[in-house]
Amino acid sequence: MADSFPFEKEKYVLIGKVTKAHGIKGELKMHAYSGELQSVTRHKKLILVSRDGLITPMQVVQARIGNRDAIVSLEGVSDRNQSEALCGMGVLVCKEDLPTPDADEFYLHELEGLEVRTTEGSIVGTVEAFSNNGAQDLLVVKSGRNEVLIPLIPGMITEKNKKYLIIAPPPGLIEINSGEDIKGAVPRDL
Repeated sequence: MADSFPFEKEKYVLIGKVTKAHGIKGELKMHAYSGELQSVTRHKKLILVSRDGLITPMQVVQARIGNRDAIVSLEGVSDRNQSEALCGMGVLVCKEDLPTPDADEFYLHELEGLEVRTTEGSIVGTVEAFSNNGAQDLLVVKSGRNEVLIPLIPGMITEKNKKYLIIAPPPGLIEINSGEDIKGAVPRDL
């Protein structure tokens, strides 16, 4: 699951984390939470955030894709000591700087806080966070004291609006991932 950093969720999106310094010229290795390194390398400006708060937005001088991480040079970070001081920080972008998704696409952060229901009308819980298991993105859905992991595979989400998601999980997926039965059915048109 993504790390927790203090920032305005209405204004920014947490897209990754600085994992370590790269080389001696101040480059940084950045892990992309989405698993797609382009989600880090396509931006011209990144905002770093520590557990204490936001750092001034930084211009990207150069960004490229490494083996497992994005390798990024930021303006004002020119040696290894400076880059090591940034390790462990979160990487944010302004929501307004995100490209507009196609009609059938969405950003994961848009799902946060939505209620999740099955095609049969049962309430699974509320989207609390996201994760990636290396094969696909996962919705972390809070249901009482339990978390249910829902893989975001093609066909899983059948409907999305501003209040809820409707999913079509294979039989037993929710029970296996939660350890408890899902709540009673509700009408789909709420």
